[in-house]
Amino acid sequence: MGGGAVTRLITQDTDVAEGAAWLAAQEPRFARALELTGPLPLRLAPDGFAALFNKIVSQQVSVASARAIWGRVEAAGLVTPDAVRAAGEEDLKAVGLSRPKMKYARALAQAQIDYDALRDATDAQVIATLTDVSGIGVWTAQVYAMFNLGRADVFAPGDLALQETARMLFDLPARPTAKELDIMAQAWSPWRAVAARLLFTYYRVSKDREGMT
Repeated sequence: MGGGAVTRLITQDTDVAEGAAWLAAQEPRFARALELTGPLPLRLAPDGFAALFNKIVSQQVSVASARAIWGRVEAAGLVTPDAVRAAGEEDLKAVGLSRPKMKYARALAQAQIDYDALRDATDAQVIATLTDVSGIGVWTAQVYAMFNLGRADVFAPGDLALQETARMLFDLPARPTAKELDIMAQAWSPWRAVAARLLFTYYRVSKDREGMT
């Protein structure tokens, strides 16, 4: 993960393109991957309480299930800390939250995170603040930093898709561990979040191509 002061944010497609060009110039495998993927997605979403709550909802369930549950959460108006704090157990159960996720939702609602201040915090401070909340692990915090705060130099080495894509793209004998991938990714600084976008996109394109054969 990145540390130190906030040095670069990804806010528009040209930022992603700049990072991709830098990565391609540094690493021939990235250049070949970009030929296959084409321009990378911006993949930037709003930040704040609802964004983090959505990530909690999505943990350990299918994409379809996460979307269905989140749709019920939104319909019930449970998208602010005040609304979640005021909700009873039956209210949270009715939208599809498991007992652990009810606990995590309440913990997030009680955390009193200053989301505006997080935008100006260092990458390390963002990760530390978020992981201090029950139910938010390092991976969730890193993904939030990358795709909700637009941090250019944050990476999520514990992500299984990133590990598997690194194995494929770099022709590794086995899927790298989180520590091994974190070490690899140091060479991709200051554009590690763009490297993540490239690996995620390459993974999807590769799987689509496999389905065509």
